[in-house]
Amino acid sequence: MENQNNGIQLQEEAFEYLRESAKWSMFLAILGFVGIGFLAIAALLMTSLMSLMPETPGPFGAIKGFISILYLVMAIVYLFPIYYLYKYATDAKSALQNYNSETLTNAFKNLKSHHKFLGISMIIIISLYIVLAIVAVIAFAAFR
Repeated sequence: MENQNNGIQLQEEAFEYLRESAKWSMFLAILGFVGIGFLAIAALLMTSLMSLMPETPGPFGAIKGFISILYLVMAIVYLFPIYYLYKYATDAKSALQNYNSETLTNAFKNLKSHHKFLGISMIIIISLYIVLAIVAVIAFAAFR
């Protein structure tokens, strides 16, 4: 059975898959926003805990401020894919309720952005692992 309303031509089964996908995406987006909140709280806690520690010379003294900033940067970076996932979920749900192909197209645009962000992030992380492995091999060779 096909639905043909305002240009959307999908079988009923496809509509159900999209509805379920939107529900799970909303669930994951909410969990993501909660995780971002925890990262922001952790950044604040680290700031206050690190300020209670005495100033020490050396690498530990330099790391004190860096840890809080790292948590905050992680929260900000994590916000983008979660926002795209949330927009996909809300737009897909709205498009399927109102049979609006323009809103569904926008939902898929946000899903594409979510996946693209994750893909680029993985490329960056894998590249960093490769660079760190090369640096570790060179460092071990130099100290031998």
